[in-house]
Amino acid sequence: MVDNSKEKAVILVSGGLDSATTLAIALELGFPCYCLTFDYGQRHRIELESARAVVKSLDVERHEVMTLNIGWMGGSALTDQSIEVPDTPVSGIPVTYVPARNTVFLSVALGWAETLGARHIFIGANAVDYSGYPDCRPTFIRAFEQLANVATKAGVEGSGFHIHAPLIQMSKAEIILRGQDLGINFALTLSCYNPGPEGAACGVCESCRLRARGFHDAGLTDPTQYRDKAPEVA
Repeated sequence: MVDNSKEKAVILVSGGLDSATTLAIALELGFPCYCLTFDYGQRHRIELESARAVVKSLDVERHEVMTLNIGWMGGSALTDQSIEVPDTPVSGIPVTYVPARNTVFLSVALGWAETLGARHIFIGANAVDYSGYPDCRPTFIRAFEQLANVATKAGVEGSGFHIHAPLIQMSKAEIILRGQDLGINFALTLSCYNPGPEGAACGVCESCRLRARGFHDAGLTDPTQYRDKAPEVA
């Protein structure tokens, strides 16, 4: 096994189960992990508490919560209170897509990585059980890695960057099982797009449904606290 103990990695941590599992994978690979969470004006800001709890439960080097308000732009149900979070599946890219969010987040992570002397950046993007977001596809990850290696001093003069998306081709059930194997406490995570003030999940948004389906398919109990009831899984 490759010894990554001298290689720093920046991990994007949102507080959801995908990013928690991604962080656990990076730690398993031996990387000293520097975690980055964004307070970007999201309506579900309580996920920041989940991110802090997840990071605190694991052995990381540092955790930064950065305020980067992109909510003023609007255009997404996650940042604009006037747009309702859908409670039924939709076709195409849903209104919960935040314009250019992963591009912005990875750009900031790239800058921090270059400052730290880190060559590795991890993101919990997933292109299987997801909502159809264009910035969660393998094409995007590859393109951003190419960008990172032509737009930075470390990319041009150094050894370059690697953008890791270890969950990109995994189902939600596979992600949950992987996270369980790595000791993740999924009760600390939050997946809901429209939680109550105390963090109880709505149980009707697409993210809640994907999470519930994932635990069902994995044969595990979903530890999520729902406001009313868990999504029905046929």
